[in-house]
Amino acid sequence: MIIIIAIMDITIIKVTICAILALGLSSPALSQDAYQEKRETMVRRQIKDRGVTDEATLRALRTVPRHLFVPENYRSRAYEDGPLPIGYGQTISQPYIVGYMTEAIRPKAGFKVLEVGTGSGYQAAVLAEIADKVYTIEIVKELAQQADSRLKRMGYDNVEVKTGDGYHGWKEHAPYDAIIVTAAAEFIPPPLIEQLKPGGIMIIPVGSPFMVQTLMLVEKKEGKAVSKSLFPVRFVPFTRG
Repeated sequence: MIIIIAIMDITIIKVTICAILALGLSSPALSQDAYQEKRETMVRRQIKDRGVTDEATLRALRTVPRHLFVPENYRSRAYEDGPLPIGYGQTISQPYIVGYMTEAIRPKAGFKVLEVGTGSGYQAAVLAEIADKVYTIEIVKELAQQADSRLKRMGYDNVEVKTGDGYHGWKEHAPYDAIIVTAAAEFIPPPLIEQLKPGGIMIIPVGSPFMVQTLMLVEKKEGKAVSKSLFPVRFVPFTRG
């Protein structure tokens, strides 16, 4: 009797595995569960525990699979507390910084956001989980192409990627509710201020390349930029064409 039950159990297990495979849940798909746990831990310990409380931002960070935005040899480190190289002298920002900068622009549905410095496309994906439309500019052609392909493959049809000099923004789609700059500029580019809506918000690291910079929050009030220093940061330099 026990032997028969054991055989039946094995048969059931085999049938279950076959059913899973038939549904297209191959081993790579099943392995996503491990990353989900890492993502939850990242959001809780690195971001929420440090003071980021905006629910839309936290939900976006829980949703976007960060490991798919880093080179394959760095995937095991995708949810660590720090930036990672993505090639061409560029990095994907520390998860906390992505969370902080996203929350700082007070994102919500209906927003149109400009990002300067696409990089891997991770920040654009996080923004796309909240905003209606994201326009993102990357000066490194290879990174722009990779990010565009990656974002489309992942279904982010509300993101448009452009190769170009982010100093000039993307005038055709202005004005923007918010602008995020993910590279350190020596000063705030005037075209970006012009392309903000009245009451719009921009967050940008300002300072000399390869040194500690200051993360600045800029609000457009009565046609003028009112800036506020937040805290020291270190970003890759803002590259001009």
